[in-house]
Amino acid sequence: MPTSQPLASKDASLFRQVLKCYEQKQYKKGLKTCEQILRKNPKHGETLAMKGLITNSLGKTEEAFAIAKDALRQDMKSHVCWHVYGLLYRSEKNFEESIKAYKMALRFEPDSQQILRDLALLQIQMRNYDGYVETRKSILQTRPQLRQNWTAVAIAYHLAGQLDEAEKVLIKYEETIQGNVPKWDIEHWETALYKNRIIADSGDIGRALEHLESMAKNCLDKVALLELRAEYLLKLGRKEEAQQAYRILLDRNPERRDYYAELEKAMGIAPKNRHEAKAIYDEYANKFERSDAPRRIPLDFLEGDEFREAANAYLSAKLKKGVPSTFANIKALYADDAKRQTIFELVNSYNEAQEQGKENGETNGSGPSQFRLWTLYFLAQHYDHYRTRNMDKALECLNKALKLAPNTVEFHMTTARVYKHAGDLQKAAQKMDEARILDKSDRYINTKTAKYQLRNDQNEDALKTMSLFTRNEANGGPLGDLLEMQCVWYVAEDAESYMRQNLLSLALKRYQSLWEIFEVWTEDQFDFHSFSLRKGQIRAYIDMLKWEDSLRSHPMFVRAALGAIGAYIKLADMPCLAQGALANGDAARYEKMTDAERKRALKKAKKDAQKAQERAAALAAAKKDDKNKNAQVAEGEVKKEDPDPHGIALARTETPLEEAAKWLKPLLEMSPERLEAQIAGFEVQIRRRQWTLALNCLNKARELATPEDPRVHEMVVRLRHAVNTLPAEEEFKAPETREALLEEVEKILSKDTELSAYNDEFLEKNKDSAAHVRSALRIRSVLKPEAKKDMSPLLSVLDIESTTLDEANEGLKLLYSFGVDENGYKTKAAAKFPLAKVFKGAK
Repeated sequence: MPTSQPLASKDASLFRQVLKCYEQKQYKKGLKTCEQILRKNPKHGETLAMKGLITNSLGKTEEAFAIAKDALRQDMKSHVCWHVYGLLYRSEKNFEESIKAYKMALRFEPDSQQILRDLALLQIQMRNYDGYVETRKSILQTRPQLRQNWTAVAIAYHLAGQLDEAEKVLIKYEETIQGNVPKWDIEHWETALYKNRIIADSGDIGRALEHLESMAKNCLDKVALLELRAEYLLKLGRKEEAQQAYRILLDRNPERRDYYAELEKAMGIAPKNRHEAKAIYDEYANKFERSDAPRRIPLDFLEGDEFREAANAYLSAKLKKGVPSTFANIKALYADDAKRQTIFELVNSYNEAQEQGKENGETNGSGPSQFRLWTLYFLAQHYDHYRTRNMDKALECLNKALKLAPNTVEFHMTTARVYKHAGDLQKAAQKMDEARILDKSDRYINTKTAKYQLRNDQNEDALKTMSLFTRNEANGGPLGDLLEMQCVWYVAEDAESYMRQNLLSLALKRYQSLWEIFEVWTEDQFDFHSFSLRKGQIRAYIDMLKWEDSLRSHPMFVRAALGAIGAYIKLADMPCLAQGALANGDAARYEKMTDAERKRALKKAKKDAQKAQERAAALAAAKKDDKNKNAQVAEGEVKKEDPDPHGIALARTETPLEEAAKWLKPLLEMSPERLEAQIAGFEVQIRRRQWTLALNCLNKARELATPEDPRVHEMVVRLRHAVNTLPAEEEFKAPETREALLEEVEKILSKDTELSAYNDEFLEKNKDSAAHVRSALRIRSVLKPEAKKDMSPLLSVLDIESTTLDEANEGLKLLYSFGVDENGYKTKAAAKFPLAKVFKGAK
């Protein structure tokens, strides 16, 4: 490798050895070799640069940057020094500075393939498509003999929106190979399908179809060919040919619902003309006796006697065969009252017939039939469904089934689910653990048990359960392995459990882990930018980029963001929770404390938190496996130590609302159509006194929700009240901002509106809705704090038949937050929900 500061032959050999050590992660050996070179050549910039790079790999980032800067001072014109400087910035995720360093390196070595590739990786990572096009063109000019360089330029043009240029690049590539492509060349045919996609994306469907037909004989991805051909024919209006194409696909896979829907379009069947559509499903049901889709799909649109007949055939066949997922397959139909009643009547008639047969002695002498067992199981799930909930009957059916088949895992799991829905989380976790013991090799049941234990706030038990299927010798034990495996559902459930216990430090630690997992998913693109090109998986690569662009709209990220924002809002409202020692309901008590009492409470909370931390550390040390002590660490590998394993520093932040805003930003950018995101934004911004931003969230929420949504009602009244009480000295960026804010709020609710009367009217109008009553009471506590004790509307809600357990539980939380005596409410709620433990005992 040529260097701008020449080395003697022996030292040049040592420098090559340094490069090899770095590539093989032999960092200590590489560092020693660097020192050996520098003893003779103390101002050799490139050796200094490599020393800095290796030092960074050992975790000494600040020292590494200092060495790299010294290397640049010694040799400003070395592409190696600038390249290393860019790599250091890349390791710190400062991609803008990294790109600048790469470009400087290219000024001195414009044809360096490695630097060009690294620059291209950063440009596509940052979605700098114009720069990516230029870099990829430079790489292609240097090495036009590689197919991946041609496809990379095409991808660059495609992502930049220049579809014509992308197609031209692929055409030029095809001209270079002159059609000499073996049939088994998968990468070539994948590129051909990608070219077809570009043609279709440009809108020329006819030409896309012609191109598809031209390569149909040799292309190996037959399913993609058939699906694209059918899609193009349908778009071109060639419906008879499209029918044939979709029938070919259905013959290959009669379970794909999409194929049936597209076949209906090809046959010109109107959405309302279900009689003709039924003929299609009957045809394929007769043709494929074991296929489920052509028998299940008609249940979505059939009505009356036709539905009863089809449902009877479907349900009886499934239950006689003993399919446990039968209820899961049809529960979507429960949204229709008539269909729900018909299904119940059918299954109940099966059960009654079997009961009658048993009384008459009609048994086969070999124990209970599958039909009887799974009919009881179906009825139990029917009674457990939220639209038809009857816990006593659900448990009765399950107990009958368990007497007949006591070792059937599904029956025990559903018993646990019934207790969960009834509000007895402790018994639910116990029953799920009993199901787990019946089949200890089943990972699914193991994870369900852990989930139920977390719902019951048994965090240690849940981790112990999960440890049965984790590498417990991993750094951090079972939890460390779960984090390494990116087990997001467990981390989210663990965080929510700690939130319920008001252990906000641990909750925030789990939420931070989820944030880091999503960061890793973003960074993982780096591996695929080059891998996908090398392996020719172009279409999947494009789909991955689109998925990554919307990654922060993933339901799990939304769930984590809302939870983290809620935790930081709690910290902002009650700083004492940073010590993790106050239980539910102490918010009101804390507000009533004098300064001296708060000081004593915080001191006690800190002491308790420190003891808890010491106990946790001792427990973790005791659980360390001996294998950890003897585990060999690769040479030079830095073992990461978590400086804040219990999240104490996260909880003790001085700026909780600013931390919440960090979570809020991607949430509002990627999920602006979610009402929960706008509500979270309002809660954060109104506490930050960012009135305009709070108003923006309110306006967006009003667009998304119905006018009578209780959450929007709360936001409207709170903002109006806050604006009415704005002090004259409130700071705004510009004097006109205050006037604009007042004008916009006036459009929502007039300043002359008497807010208490407005809220009372809202309460009276919606007194039969639990959610509306709670919102009105929360607003009343803000406008008239002395009215907190009047909780009669909340008690009246319990008389409403449609009030659910969750709504009753939310009402109890509201009483806790107000510091009002909850015993009367708990007595009445316990009578309505006798199995719910939340209304029994201490809070």
